[in-house]
Amino acid sequence: MASDDCILVGCMAHARRKFDEALKALPKESRKNKMGMAQTALRKFARLYALEKQFKGLTIEQRYLLRLEKSKPLLEDLKQWCDNNLTKTAKDSAIGKAIRYTINQWDSLTRYIDDGNIQIDNNAAERHIKPFVIGRKNWLFNQTPRGANASALLYSLVQTAVANNLEPFDYLKYSPHDPSLVGTISQRHWISFYPGT
Repeated sequence: MASDDCILVGCMAHARRKFDEALKALPKESRKNKMGMAQTALRKFARLYALEKQFKGLTIEQRYLLRLEKSKPLLEDLKQWCDNNLTKTAKDSAIGKAIRYTINQWDSLTRYIDDGNIQIDNNAAERHIKPFVIGRKNWLFNQTPRGANASALLYSLVQTAVANNLEPFDYLKYSPHDPSLVGTISQRHWISFYPGT
């Protein structure tokens, strides 16, 4: 999926996770072999993530330039390793699937080095949608549209508190109970409602 103004960017964590699953599929004794294929791949991913940790807090331009200098050679090494090991693995084995996935998704997985504003993975986005996935089962018990609206409103307020590093219970306790007050209170006065701000 790509268009003039939309480019698909892959998630390196998904590729890494497949190698982690391949490691877990091995017998316990084989997992200890530090030179195994899954272990080797996971070390390569760890180096990429270590660089991203170092680049955190830098400007977009600095991150972009450092990725070209430091991450790109590691990515090239990972790709070469995958290509070299592709024929050495059974197609249906966990390690074979991990290698094939990485090769098949390579272009989208490596797009993050083309722009310092793109993340190496979408873990942050997945963390934000996790409550919705969990809540989906709970929302089945909203018996009326009005109950669903009330549930959605409360959920939105709780997530707003979490996103702003506020304690959700205190946020709800101090929120105005009259919706008509929203937008009429000055920001300084509004902030005084919330403990810890």
